[in-house]
Amino acid sequence: MRWNFSWPVFRRFGSAFAIGVALAATSGCTVPVDAVAGISVTDDGHLLGIMMVCGHHIDGATLYVDSSDADKEVTVGSWTADRSLTAGLATWTLDSPSAGWTATRPLEPLTAKTTYDLYGWTEDNSWSSGNVSFTVTDRDRLTTGTVRYDDVSDNGDESAVTVPVAEFKAKACENN
Repeated sequence: MRWNFSWPVFRRFGSAFAIGVALAATSGCTVPVDAVAGISVTDDGHLLGIMMVCGHHIDGATLYVDSSDADKEVTVGSWTADRSLTAGLATWTLDSPSAGWTATRPLEPLTAKTTYDLYGWTEDNSWSSGNVSFTVTDRDRLTTGTVRYDDVSDNGDESAVTVPVAEFKAKACENN
């Protein structure tokens, strides 16, 4: 029995296989985003975590030092909600005990000239929030009733904005 071998078919199959391998290698596994993290301050200057859950749930939040080198990212605070956060707005103080939250890693003192990121997560890695980046200077510019968060435009560009809480609640989930 003789095999009929077709080079054009072999080349097409080989090309399709190579494209599939390339796509698999370049597409990272990420947790879907369905919430938006933000920060604010209380009347007496305490730092607040703000989480707008858009539809599913979030179980906690982590604050870490932002670094382009993943090995240099350091967690400076982590909190777990007593119950999963569902659609809507949640707030908690980051630097003192807060009802409904457990500090799994109490907040370390924040330092000048350091960029921090706050993001939300689920225990089973099924959902996450978009993160908010900030410095101590950014925090010091906040006033009670405003939220700093990273807004995502219709074309996918991100920019840090500070808006009233009502606007955050109304618009944060628009591009998630």
